Amino acid sequence: MHYLLIYEVAPDYLARRPLFRAAHLALGWQAVERGELLLAGAAGEPVEGGILLFRADTPAVPTAFAEADPYVVNGLVTRWRVIPWNTVVGREAANPVRVG
Repeated sequence: MHYLLIYEVAPDYLARRPLFRAAHLALGWQAVERGELLLAGAAGEPVEGGILLFRADTPAVPTAFAEADPYVVNGLVTRWRVIPWNTVVGREAANPVRVG
């Protein structure tokens, strides 16, 4: 199953990000090495949030990531949520559906 972890960020996010970015990225790459995190990055121009794509059996995986993330812990992320994503098209789709 795929899950989206969606972040909303504080107005001063870009100013404060350098203080926590190395730890945030280290956490992300650890999740990649475990096979959990597929893609992640800032969303919007200017940045208004972040989107992280996880592959996991349960939403507990992206939830645990958010709860440990220095951006969340230090208030750079003001709101986050985990959304199940039922992927049906693409090479990495969790539940491929083909017609015809």
